[in-house]
Amino acid sequence: MHEPFEYYRQEKLKYEDQLTVLQKKIGRSSFIRIGLFIATVLIAYFVFQYPMVFAATLFTGIVLFTFAVVSHEKFVYRKNLVQHLIKINTIEIEALSGNYSTLDQGAEFVDPQHFFSNDIDLFGKRSFFQYINRTTTRSGKIKLAQMLTANDTHDIVEKQFAVKELSQKPDSRQRFMALSKMVTTEIDNKIIVSWIENYLSFLPESMKKIPLAFSGISIILMTVSAFGLLPFSMLIIWFVVGLIITLAYFKRINKLYQDAGNIKSTFKQFHLLLDEIENYDLNSKLLIQEQLKIKSSVKNASVIFREFSKILDAFDQRNNMIFGVLGNGLFLWDLHHSYQIEKWINKYHDQVEKWFEVIAFFDAQISLANYAFNHPKHSFPSIISNEVIMEARALGHPLIQENIRINNDFKIKNNDFVIITGANMAGKSTFLRTISLAVVMANNGLPVCAEKLDYSPVKLITSMRTSDSLAEESSYFYAEIMRLKFIVEQMKSEQYFIILDEILKGTNSKDKAIGSRKFVERLVKSGSTGIIATHDLSLCDIEKDYDQIHNKYFDALLKNDELQFDYLLKEGICTNMNASFLLKKMEII
Repeated sequence: MHEPFEYYRQEKLKYEDQLTVLQKKIGRSSFIRIGLFIATVLIAYFVFQYPMVFAATLFTGIVLFTFAVVSHEKFVYRKNLVQHLIKINTIEIEALSGNYSTLDQGAEFVDPQHFFSNDIDLFGKRSFFQYINRTTTRSGKIKLAQMLTANDTHDIVEKQFAVKELSQKPDSRQRFMALSKMVTTEIDNKIIVSWIENYLSFLPESMKKIPLAFSGISIILMTVSAFGLLPFSMLIIWFVVGLIITLAYFKRINKLYQDAGNIKSTFKQFHLLLDEIENYDLNSKLLIQEQLKIKSSVKNASVIFREFSKILDAFDQRNNMIFGVLGNGLFLWDLHHSYQIEKWINKYHDQVEKWFEVIAFFDAQISLANYAFNHPKHSFPSIISNEVIMEARALGHPLIQENIRINNDFKIKNNDFVIITGANMAGKSTFLRTISLAVVMANNGLPVCAEKLDYSPVKLITSMRTSDSLAEESSYFYAEIMRLKFIVEQMKSEQYFIILDEILKGTNSKDKAIGSRKFVERLVKSGSTGIIATHDLSLCDIEKDYDQIHNKYFDALLKNDELQFDYLLKEGICTNMNASFLLKKMEII
């Protein structure tokens, strides 16, 4: 079994050593560039009277200086990549130590109306999403949120295989993350896809050849003019003609340049990510299925994206005033690259969305795999298909540190309901969220925080955290009734694992007891399965009338005038409540 903390520590040290070496190389590279520039200028100055030597000096100096610049840029690129890798490993070390506050909370995905996400703290501060999320693209973050909230019980074994396979590739996962972080500017993929799919070309097909022919003529005119065979004024006239042709499309070219500039960094980022995905050696059917969407015997998606990225980079040269004027007057630069962009869009507009989705999928899968790698003691559920919905040994909540976490064994059969009673703060709500989160994790192919879990896939629906709304003029009781109605409506079409924390909290005790019993009876008769936590001990009497209902409880013990909790689930009904004791203890009564 691997030790993730030690792996991240060693990786961090390795990359810190690499960073030190790279910083030295960058320093030397900067010195060499300055030296080459000064040496070239000085030598050229002293040999100026010798044209051939002067030309050779300039040529050699420019070649060496260009080589030095390219090498320097490679060192800087590698340095930035290594810095991101150091940060990635630092974050993992902190997360394993319980500090994951710097990670994205996914607050935008909080939805009180969802089947379960709001009740189990799936999103928000110190949420499971914040703990697990390592996505580096906005589309990947959205995809991860969709996976966790999908309530999808299909292909769990394949999902597990995919998570296991990627979890065994920590170096590849970290490289994907680091490459993605190299470009921070990203526009929502939906905006890019919409622009590409709805783009209307403004250049005629003849523009494919016109800039090339115009450039050829310009080169001929410059050559013959240089030898004095043609008046220089003719070249000027030709230059003006080029500017006039460009000006005819100037407004539309500017609009294209603005739109293309907004997406340039995304394509620069994504072609690197596509290349990484294409080169993964995979066995999982689920992963291969996605990988094949971007691989082709003719040309892979990464190559196509890289070509487009280069076109956009070249188009960006028009921003240089001198180059822009000369390039358009002599070579119709803007028209040539505008045509290349339109040609690319027309050819690939119907495939871009699919390629973006593959990147988002792998970005989200890497987060799931990273979680599995970080928790080697957790177990992948054994998927079964029998009367048992869930049978867990030593099941706990993954967000509670291992040294203080109390685990419980738990078993529930199909069509059974467990009623849980217990004192305040004894662990009822935490246990409900533990069970709920285990279902969500299992459905996504993740290992769960348990020694062992047998699981028959089931969709989840909960009611634990209803609230009133002044804006919508709804009371707490009405909000709870509407939530219960929602559950009943969903039960009509599918089987759910139903988890409720107190029923009818917003009404009086007698009315609550009657209503709760009738609602539980309806749940039982519907063939559903679930857990209900309650302080209403009278509800436990229903166990006598239905074989499907079982009572369990969490206890509170009073020792030396202090409350103590063991957080262990027991058979039966709780008889020790602590509200009165706490009121007295805090001198409220």
